[in-house]
Amino acid sequence: MGFLRSFIRLMAFLVFSACCCLHFLFTMWMTGRSRDTRKRAVWCQFWASTLLKLLGVRVTVHGSFPTQGLMVSNHLSYLDIIVYASCQPFIFVSKSEVKRWPIIGIMTQCAGTLFINRAERGDVKRMAEAFAPVIERGNVITLFPEGTSTGGDRVLPFFSSLFEPAAVHGWSVSPSWIGYVVPGGDASEEVAYWKDMTFFPHLLHLFGLKEIRAIVRPGFAAPPGLNRKQMAKRMHEQVCQLAYDEGRSLVVPPPGLSTASITRS
Repeated sequence: MGFLRSFIRLMAFLVFSACCCLHFLFTMWMTGRSRDTRKRAVWCQFWASTLLKLLGVRVTVHGSFPTQGLMVSNHLSYLDIIVYASCQPFIFVSKSEVKRWPIIGIMTQCAGTLFINRAERGDVKRMAEAFAPVIERGNVITLFPEGTSTGGDRVLPFFSSLFEPAAVHGWSVSPSWIGYVVPGGDASEEVAYWKDMTFFPHLLHLFGLKEIRAIVRPGFAAPPGLNRKQMAKRMHEQVCQLAYDEGRSLVVPPPGLSTASITRS
């Protein structure tokens, strides 16, 4: 049954991808609407919601998303962007390698994703400068400051460089936590994309899962006046706390994290 489901969803995904790209070509690019980052984010929300239905992903959100500034999250899988995009129009920051992924790379470019090469320090500065016009147009930028993905049993320390424009401009910065449940399975191996996993086999296995439950828990914005390192530390602590609020335990919680009266699973 899993193999048949994978095959059917793979075929449906190929049709979906073609429709998605053609829709962008005729309704966004040819009409000039693709120059508007907000319209691209709205376009992405529609197609992300459609894709999650195709994949059998159910999303539950506990809390409210920010309407301005930056939102930072832990990172588990390429599915994270699709889940967040389905919830609200966001502009995302992603590693440059994603541009080269088959089909996914084209779709993320259509969505207006900002790509960063973390191996080049100068690219971080370029990316920070690109934030301002996007934020000023009323968009929320979502980024994953761990710099890589995990299996969900930890939240790696946040790189502070991408917090610099928020500190300089006084933008709001909010945390969010994302996690997954696979009934009868192991989300850390079947949904999370990490370790030495390769993309296409992982995607095929994902297509074969009967159901995936995504849980998103946004938090409250950081107080104003923090520098970039303080922001990174504060947001890391808040994302970890949101994990505990959801009943998830972490292998290495940050010092001072309040876990009292929280039930772990």
